[in-house]
Amino acid sequence: MTAQVLATAFGPLDWTVLGAYLLAVVALGSWFSRREKSTDDYFLAGRRIPWWAAGLSIFGTALSAITYMAVPASAYSGDWVMILASLSPMLVVPIVTGFYIPFFRRLNITTAYEYLQKRFNTPVRLLASAVWILFQFGRMAIVLYLPSLALAAVTDINLYACILLMGVLCTVYTYLGGMEAVIWTDVLQVVVLMGGAGLCLVLIALKVEGGVGAIISQGLEAGKFHTFNATWSWSAAAVWVIALGGAVNNFSVYTTDQALVQRYLSTRTEKQARQAIWTSALAGVPTALLFFSLGTALFVFYQQHPQLVGDIVRENPDAVLPFFIMQQLPTGISGLLIAGIFAAAMSSIDSSMNSVSAAVTTDFFRRFRPQASQRACLLLAKNLTLAIGVVGTAGAVVLATWNIRSQYEFFLMALGLFTGGLAGVFALGIFTRRAHGAGALCGAVVSVAVLATIRAHQDLFPVHGMLLGCVGLAVCVVVGYVASLLLPAPRKDLTGLTVYTLPKSSE
Repeated sequence: MTAQVLATAFGPLDWTVLGAYLLAVVALGSWFSRREKSTDDYFLAGRRIPWWAAGLSIFGTALSAITYMAVPASAYSGDWVMILASLSPMLVVPIVTGFYIPFFRRLNITTAYEYLQKRFNTPVRLLASAVWILFQFGRMAIVLYLPSLALAAVTDINLYACILLMGVLCTVYTYLGGMEAVIWTDVLQVVVLMGGAGLCLVLIALKVEGGVGAIISQGLEAGKFHTFNATWSWSAAAVWVIALGGAVNNFSVYTTDQALVQRYLSTRTEKQARQAIWTSALAGVPTALLFFSLGTALFVFYQQHPQLVGDIVRENPDAVLPFFIMQQLPTGISGLLIAGIFAAAMSSIDSSMNSVSAAVTTDFFRRFRPQASQRACLLLAKNLTLAIGVVGTAGAVVLATWNIRSQYEFFLMALGLFTGGLAGVFALGIFTRRAHGAGALCGAVVSVAVLATIRAHQDLFPVHGMLLGCVGLAVCVVVGYVASLLLPAPRKDLTGLTVYTLPKSSE
């Protein structure tokens, strides 16, 4: 079944619904642009965001089109083993709220990496910021590529034209409105995304012969609800591999991702920052159940109607959800659900654009031009957003030429490769007194080298991709601490920079 055949189902009402959503998010960006007077407004929304909005924004940023499309596809072609990774934020939030939030809130910083300069030195800060920035460019590319794939599958627009459309729209409203626009559009996007996903599950259940009961019974018969793989293999998707790997990967994101740290700093108080994180984690539980249920329901539907499975789904299982939307749902409804896919992508892309701009402006430009005025920094930040949008869009065009079967697993592997060591650097700073800048750098460098070796020689080191973050974190902490003991370094005042020396909050 070709893309041209699929395009005939996307009617004027669908385009009207999708267009209305896209115009709404651009209008929000334009509205909030009037409140930008400084980089504090542009990057931290003037620190006036309510906790529930910040929490939904964190949730939406982490959700992305990867969840909307690749998680149902994973459940459709496999089982529920990966759901443990989706539920793992609940395990790490107590650590984040208890130990990390106080540092980010009480040091009066804009980026997470400013803490690393205060605790260690400038090279550690710049290296950490640069690594995160590079990862975000890759993340923007893959998150932009997935919804473009969905749109190309259901319309006659070329895939590359879809990428350009999405990239331009995200860049425009992020450029206009800054973090405040990003957060409030995220709230809108979460409503559209979750409403669309819930509606889709209901409509699938109505189309399945036997309804919800048949989905459960046939899913059980096919082993689709299988969650626990009890093997002790390092290379298999065992329960301990998924649970541990998911927890460490989420720990890395919650403690080192500038996009999330900006949400922590955008609330009025430290207490509200904690409430925001808990909101995002709790929202993830029903969301994981919803999206894995979507995949299982799609499997049962196409088992009952195998003649309806198109070649596009056989070649690329990640397209199963948009394929179903366009082939089986009535006009108007399909437009709403495609808007949900757009919302999933845009809630992540806008965050990356604004946060990369914050990191470049604060960690690099202001570091070397401390005398620059607020007006100059704000102008630079907005221009950087435009440039970042162009680079991220170009990366998605390159990604579109790759043959990646499961974007979900690829994304998790990349996450473990780049962020495990970064989380280790923060852990060395917060939880130890002896670690210093040279030792932390040694730990980070060795961590990256070990992970690169494992990925390059998988035949010799058959480690599951979900464990890469664990390896990176452990290597960085151990090597960094030992190197700090062996290498001489001048004494440094650590008041307010470790868990042992942090003063009580005044908020």
